[in-house]
Amino acid sequence: MSIFDSGLLEMKNGFDETENYYTCLLCGKSFEKGIIYPVDERLYEAHKYIKYHIEEKHGSVFSYLMEQDKEVTGLSEQQKAVMQQLFDGKSDREIQEELNIGSASTVRNHRFSLKKKERQAKVLLTLMSLLEEGQATRHNSIEETVLFEEPFHITEKEYDAVLKKNFVDGKLRTFKLQEKHRFIVLCELVKKFEAGRIYKEKEVNELIKESFDDHTFIRRYLVMYHFLARKTDGSAYWRKEE
Repeated sequence: MSIFDSGLLEMKNGFDETENYYTCLLCGKSFEKGIIYPVDERLYEAHKYIKYHIEEKHGSVFSYLMEQDKEVTGLSEQQKAVMQQLFDGKSDREIQEELNIGSASTVRNHRFSLKKKERQAKVLLTLMSLLEEGQATRHNSIEETVLFEEPFHITEKEYDAVLKKNFVDGKLRTFKLQEKHRFIVLCELVKKFEAGRIYKEKEVNELIKESFDDHTFIRRYLVMYHFLARKTDGSAYWRKEE
């Protein structure tokens, strides 16, 4: 799972937690719970080690996100430079001198602009949350509106060929596939779920793990492609109608 597909808390922490693993959202490396990880003369349990890993390998989540381009952050290079200085604890005067931009009042204007973006982001998150809740309400709180219409023409021969290539002894080799082949794989995986049955998230994860270890990633795609529906709070999942 990418950090950009994660929830706000997971994005801020830089890692995702499942029943058995902590997974770094910056590089995808996983650390098993219950394992002790030695570093020099110190021993770390998995939760502390994932934090050590992020700091040691990536600097910080802040640094990682700051390296992303404007398409991802929505920030100009100057805004990012000001944010970095603020993150480092610099005063307005120090920032003005360091970046050689206008005056201290110019820095204050940047602060105001960043605060404005923060408010806009909060409003957007709230609107999207309300949108999702509204969709759930209109479908008796247990169904999601179908936004994805299957666009592929797939022959039986092609379907079988994709499964033969990507499954070995019932295990999926990889999910890094072109979209059409990914769709075929999801068509096969959703067969594990019984129509009309409600599943808890843990049950969904266990079924997926029978075929692929990164159950969080597959679960998100099963929902995104509308093979599975779920309650807004993630407390229940079920297979959608054919």
